[in-house]
Formats: sequence, C-alpha cells, structure tokens
Amino acid sequence: MTDKGINLKIRELQSDIGMIKDLEISIGKFRQDNWTELQGPTPFPSMTALRNWDKKLLARYQPFYLPFSDHCDLCTYGKCDLTGNKRGACGINMSTQQSRTSLLATCIGAATHTSHARELVTHTIQKFGSDHLLDTGGLAVGVEAPIIRLVCGIKPETLGDLETVLDYLENQLTHLISATHTGQEGNNIDFESKVLHAGMIDQVGMEVADIAQISVFGFPKADPDAPLVELGMGVVDTKKPVILVIGHNVLPAINIIDYLKDKRLSDEVEVTGICCTAIDATRYSPKAKIIGPMSWQLRYIRSGIPDVIVVDEQCIRCDSLIEAERIRAPFIATSEKNCLGLTDRTRDPADEIVADLVSGKAPGVLILDPDKVGEVAVRTACAVAPERKKSGTLLPSQEIIDYAKICTQSNMCLVCQRACPNELNIPESIKAAGQGNFRKLIDIYDECAGCARCEQVCPQEIPLYTMIVSAAAQKMREETFKIRTGRGAIQDTEIRKVGGPIVLGDIPGVVAFVGCSNYPKGGQEVAEMCMEFAKRRYIVCTSGCSAMSAGMYRNEEGKTAYEMYPGSFEAGGIVNVGPCVANAHIAGAAVKIASIFGRRPLRGNYEEIADYVHNRVGAVGVAWGAMSQKAASIMSGFWRLGIPVVVGPHGTKYRRMLLGRADREQDWYVHDRRTGEKVYVGPVPEHLFFAAETKEEAMVMIAKLCMRPNDTVKGRATKLTHYIDLHRKLFGTIPDDIPLFVRTATDVPVTMKGEITRVLEERGWKETIIPDPTLLSHQIIKKEL
Repeated sequence: MTDKGINLKIRELQSDIGMIKDLEISIGKFRQDNWTELQGPTPFPSMTALRNWDKKLLARYQPFYLPFSDHCDLCTYGKCDLTGNKRGACGINMSTQQSRTSLLATCIGAATHTSHARELVTHTIQKFGSDHLLDTGGLAVGVEAPIIRLVCGIKPETLGDLETVLDYLENQLTHLISATHTGQEGNNIDFESKVLHAGMIDQVGMEVADIAQISVFGFPKADPDAPLVELGMGVVDTKKPVILVIGHNVLPAINIIDYLKDKRLSDEVEVTGICCTAIDATRYSPKAKIIGPMSWQLRYIRSGIPDVIVVDEQCIRCDSLIEAERIRAPFIATSEKNCLGLTDRTRDPADEIVADLVSGKAPGVLILDPDKVGEVAVRTACAVAPERKKSGTLLPSQEIIDYAKICTQSNMCLVCQRACPNELNIPESIKAAGQGNFRKLIDIYDECAGCARCEQVCPQEIPLYTMIVSAAAQKMREETFKIRTGRGAIQDTEIRKVGGPIVLGDIPGVVAFVGCSNYPKGGQEVAEMCMEFAKRRYIVCTSGCSAMSAGMYRNEEGKTAYEMYPGSFEAGGIVNVGPCVANAHIAGAAVKIASIFGRRPLRGNYEEIADYVHNRVGAVGVAWGAMSQKAASIMSGFWRLGIPVVVGPHGTKYRRMLLGRADREQDWYVHDRRTGEKVYVGPVPEHLFFAAETKEEAMVMIAKLCMRPNDTVKGRATKLTHYIDLHRKLFGTIPDDIPLFVRTATDVPVTMKGEITRVLEERGWKETIIPDPTLLSHQIIKKEL
C-alpha cells in the first residue's frame, strides 16, 4: 500500500478572473492497494461493528461489579446515591455507572498510547520522511503489523501509512469519550462493549508506536537474542555525572544519547532510566541502564544519585519536580502533556538555559525540542555533578533512630499502616528501628510500592518512606541484575514452529506478564511466577514494569530469569517484547497464530480471528501490579480477543471483574464447525478478568485459564497435569472441579489416572465429544441433515 498526497504551490497565476498569488493546492491522500488478501467484513470498525461479538463474550463472562464508590458526581445533578436499586437524577443505576467509569479509565489509557504514537510518528516523519519504510524484523517478519491489518484492513508499508491509522484511532476515541456524557449510553452491557472497543483501539495505537520507533531508531527487530543489559541501582557508576530519564516517550533520551556520542562523552556520563523510557533507551544503546519500574522513582531520586532529571510522559510522579529540588538536581520537562508549571525555554539559546539550571536560578525548565534537550541535559549534568557530590535526602542511622522515637507507636494511631496499599506493618518496624534494629524496615523495603502514602498521613510528620529507603541504602546501592532488552515482534518462523503445539495443547500455554508495579508483596513474586511457568515449558512473555521486575531476582547460582531462559518465543522461553507499547506484539503473536497456523483470513476480519484465539490459543495475561488507566486499556484489548487476564488484589479497584459461572452449563456451549451442532465444552476458559488474592491463587488460575475447547486429548492431559500439580504443590490438594475439564477418559493424565478416575466415578462424570469449536454460527462449514 502507498499513501501519498499532492501539494502544489503557485507563487503567481494570471487568469481570466484576475491575478492569483501564493496559491496552495492540496489533493489529500490516495491509496494504491497491493495487498492480494480479500477485505474482511469489518475494516476500520465503528463502536458497534463488533457489538455482537462483545455481547457473546459478555453473556458468558458477565460483569461482577465492585463499586469503589456508591455515588456518582460527574455532573451538577449529583452527588447521587446509587446504593440498592436507586437511580441517579439522570436515571443511571449502579452497574451502568461502574461501567461508565471503566470506559472513562480505558479511554484515558487508550488516548495515552495513541497520543504517544501520534507524537512519535509526527517526529519521525519530520526527521526521516513519510516514505521511510517500516521494518520490524526483515524477512523473518512477513506479517509486520498484525493488529493494524486485523482492525483497519490495511497493510502499512511506510511511516506515512501510519497517519491514516492514527486518524481512525483518534476519531474512535472521540466517539467513545462522548458516550460517557450525562444522558448518553444508559446500558451497562453496551458500556462494557465500548470498553472492549477502546481496548482494541489501544492495541492498534501501541502497535503504531512501537513499529514506528523500531523502524527508524535501529531497535532490535524481532531478535530472540536481544542483548542482556544492566538493571538496578547498583549498576550506576556514581563517580560520573548521572542523568535520569523517566517516562515512556524515548525521544528525549535518544537525543541525550546522540549528543553524548557526538561529543565523545558516552563513557563519561551515565544515562539511567525508570519506566518504559529506560527499556527503549537500552534498545537504542546498550550503555544506557535501567534502574527499575515506576515504584523505584522516589527511592532513586531521594538517593541523590541523579544529577539531572529529565521527564517525558506517562507514569511520572506529580511531585517529581519537588523531589528534584530537594536534592538540588536540575529538572527538565519535555512533553506538552506534562509541563509541571515550568517556563517554556524551547526557543531560548542552550547556553542561557544551561547557565540558569547550573546556577539554580531556574530549578527546572520546559523544553519541547528533543534535540535541544540532549544538549542541555548533558551540559548541565557535567557542570553540576562535581558540586552536588550526589547529596540526597537519605538519613544516617542515628537520625533514623531519633525519628523512630518520635512515633507514638500507639494502637490508636496506625495511620501509616492503614494508608499503605499493602498494609505493611510499618509501626512495628519503626518501633524496632527506635531500638537500633533496622531489619524490619529493610524487609518492608522489599515489598514497598513506593507511593509514600505512609509519609503523607503521619500525624507526627515523620519521613517514614525516607526512613525505609535509608535503612536499606546499602542494599539498594548494591542491587545489580540483568534484563534482556525489548526484542519487539515475534518472528513468523517462530509462530510456524509453535502455532500447532499451542493450538493443540502440547505447549501448555502462553503467559504474558504485563502492567504496572503496584504489587501486593513486591516484584520478586513476578520473577518467581515467570520462572515457574518457564520451567514448566509454557511460553512466558514480559513487558514494561513487569519485564523489569522479572529480572530482579537471582537464583542460587546468581543468575536472573533472563540469563536462565532463552529469549525466543518457544516452550520454556522468557520473551521480553519491550515497553508498554510492545504489548501489541504479544496480542499480535496470538493473531498471527490464527493467521499463519490457522490460515484464517486476517484483513479486517476481527470477529473470526478473535473467535479462533478464544477457542484455540491457550494464552493468559497477568497484570499482577496493575495500577494505571493504561493497564486497564491494555487488559481490555486482550479481553476483546477472548484472552483472559489475571490481576493482583489491587485489580479489584478497577470496579468489576468479568467472571464465568462454571455451574451454569448453558453458558458453555459452542457450535461444532463440522456438524453445526451445539456442544458443551466445559468452562474453558472459565473467566475473562479475575483478581487473585495471592501469588499461589494466581498461579493455579493461570494454569486453569490456559485450557481451551480445541485442546487435543494429549494437550488437555498436559494442561491438567500442570493445573493439578500446581494446586497440590501450593494448596496441598487436587482441585475439586477436575470433572469439569475432563471430556474423555484419555484426557486424564497417565501419572494421575487412578486418583482422577476415582474422582470422576464419584461425581457421576459423563464423556463428551471434542468439537471444532466456534461461538459464531456463520462459521459452520458443514451441517449434517
């Protein structure tokens, strides 16, 4: 496909109607389509184009609401009490309001990624031209944009082609947000359908962003052997000037790295990062270093190690400028979406900006030109580093003890513990610290989400978070790990190798650890889950903050997960696809299995592909620390493809789950494509959105949710083996719902045959057939008369 426009500029034209000067004619864009695949039924789908598919999913996985608030106050009719069967002044009820709030959150997340994509595409077109070819993996990736192909029905070939996609996304987001206005949508299921639509839009936006930056910046291109890079605060050479970049848009970080190369300073200055900008910086230069996920922002800044702090967009603490001033680190904001009240110095000479930052005349500046950011950040860091001497706000041991003694340590207080999202026993730890024992504070450090809410609410104004980090300062500065930098897309050749084993069940499943770092018990749980499933020969994918956390654990031999397991998309691999926007490659892998192995038409054919994925591809998403609106939109995109997602206990704050009812046999029928008959297949997958209270519950649920109606007997036996084994290992018993997942006697794992057969006999189990499953009646290929 080519997508170009014609622009004519005429300085002066003499015509019959007079003299015309400075005439400019733009003949839009025209498309020459060289894609031979026939167009599917839903290219560029509207909000209701896939509504019937959504309703099929939502009938099986009915929303279970967990109101975070019993009221609505979005308009001036309110505040309206929605408890019981009450309705608001506009007529809205509780379930509809919860769904509306979910749509708002999902739209925020989708808009964030789409806006990010727009900024990247605009910038790269200005620098490289709209005709710059897209390349996400050379000959190894023939289906280079599976989500765009699936949703939009076009095959993008150049950066300019992505603008057409972005126009569609922005149009749909406008319509979706408009639906949340007072007096618009009034049905909760239709709101939920729009949530799924927003999630799909988000997946397209993420794919646009990552394929654009991969194509122009030389990031790894579907490389299973993407380099291992350094991770953790202990990898920073604090003797050098240190620049910290925070956020998700890598453009400023790339220009910092480029300026260092141009001035031959790459070995003289440390470029460190937090959040997805850090992953992308290492994709661009292996000399960049990842500090950690979002939850590490405050601890790293208060350590005093960064000499200059540069922020772009998304997941940045709103008090980052205040925290930078406390350690006297010059601050540079670089995004229109995050100006932080700073003076716009974009057009000022670099010399003047550097002088003001170094002298302290300006504690921070806003610079919207990435090229200028590179120069200013490097020159400022080099100038202030010798004077700052890495002075932070951490406390010496005696001050920790003195502050601890101020604590009332009263059972009538406990405000800090109640404010902590993980209810950590801060009072007991402070009491021990007052006696000179810091061990309990260090233990809290390992599980802390980095929110500092304890510090904000303390009636004695004790700097509790600083005390926690200070007590663990030595450990913090010695933490060194390895992470495989983001590889990008999955190769078509990898899909051909594993497509069959995944669909038939020989590979027990694909488990994707995505999302934020609001973990219930620290990031080590993510690493442990990744390694457990890789050991069991599932394909494990990671992205974003979860990808970092997966690497922050060493085994007895001192190896991290990425050093222990290969980076290829194969059984037993741990595949870091990259930052948040790289989540599109995980969904894309599922789509490519349907297209490449299943031979389903891809182009604008969303419903059939989603039906295939839901019934045949044993994939599960895990957002163990989901926190942001972006996490909500990422999850929603997986749901529309029929892929279940498991979250941690904080995930209940998204206000609803999408739960199946295993006891309702009528919910678990599919069409057999071969006969047209409706066939019972059991509750597989049982849920679409499930919140687990513990790591153990999550692991058992992940194994269960990998089951699909299409599993072969060998595949189902393999999946049952892992489900039963994990349940026995973690809870000491075999699960009591095993009869629901055994279709024929040959499904029973050979090593457990005697035990399971007895259970089946006791429950009066009956054999069922294994169909060629579909939820779509029009997909029936043969009907027996």
